[in-house]
Amino acid sequence: MTRTKTLATSLFSLTATALFALGAGSGAIAAPSISHGTDASTVSSNSASDANTADYWTPERMKNAVSGDVLATKALARAQTTVDPADFPVSPEQVFPELVSPELGRAMTIEGQKATSTAAQSPAVDRKANASESSVSHIGKVFFTLGGVNYVCSGNSVTSANQSTVSTAGHCLNEGPGVFASNFTFVPAYLNGAAPYGKWTAKALYTTSQWSSSGDMQYDTGFAVMNTLNGQKLSAVVGASGVQFNATRGLAYKSFGYPAASPFTGESLKSCSGTGANDPYNPQYNTQGIPCNMTGGSSGGPWFIGTNSGGYQNSVNSYGYGSNSTKMYGPYWGTVIQGTYQTASSAP
Repeated sequence: MTRTKTLATSLFSLTATALFALGAGSGAIAAPSISHGTDASTVSSNSASDANTADYWTPERMKNAVSGDVLATKALARAQTTVDPADFPVSPEQVFPELVSPELGRAMTIEGQKATSTAAQSPAVDRKANASESSVSHIGKVFFTLGGVNYVCSGNSVTSANQSTVSTAGHCLNEGPGVFASNFTFVPAYLNGAAPYGKWTAKALYTTSQWSSSGDMQYDTGFAVMNTLNGQKLSAVVGASGVQFNATRGLAYKSFGYPAASPFTGESLKSCSGTGANDPYNPQYNTQGIPCNMTGGSSGGPWFIGTNSGGYQNSVNSYGYGSNSTKMYGPYWGTVIQGTYQTASSAP
């Protein structure tokens, strides 16, 4: 397995609250170790423009941005049209009731419609509560535009040679398959519309070619390289998380995100905790799930090994089955995603 870790050192112009919330994930960044077994040909990237992007994200646009789970649900719908029903331990209609239509069998209804799972309609379902969290300086919201629609997801500053890399879900920067996002902006420690560390705009976006070419849920991870802000690099201001790849499955995780779909508002940070378990409905995705009812907007939020935000990041929030899902699934960070990270984190 490959590990990269950062230590807490210096911070700039932090409020007392932010200093308290920062913890061990902040400060100067050690260069990541590089494994020669990765394949750079699996990386897809796109340059991003900085022109007026930060000004584009007014408080009103940030508040009205559509939750990124819409894009994940559409990707799931596309994926199911290529899977034989015999491959499922239960019928696809039980897992994806919102994806069924007489014409296509498993098609999306309308963009933005929230899914409702059959299981979640039962009063016997134990919905796992989320914990409310104080803001963490290196975790924030990401805003972007795809197809003329403004979306919101979550993201995290990760340790990198360029000190400017943010992790998120692949569907939060590329349609999968399709074009890359524009207006991509990271707002660390977002809270009730405030941007205490400013709005950081993207210089370039990276994801796996498996995601950008076919929307393969197994590789739903992306990384954004950010521009400097006021002459400073991102991780020097907000800190960064260490990352780990090819880890043992079934670890204990704590995930974070900004769920924006009901019953949440997306205005503050939430978390879920649990032990990773394989997706029983789509084992071909190679994903793991933890007990969690975070909704859209939490996509792309980090999974940390252990019980707090100071651990190694090892996945991101990717998808759930329906708006009342009791599980959040994240991709396994193996060699392919590691290669994408290494390409992004070493980019100028």
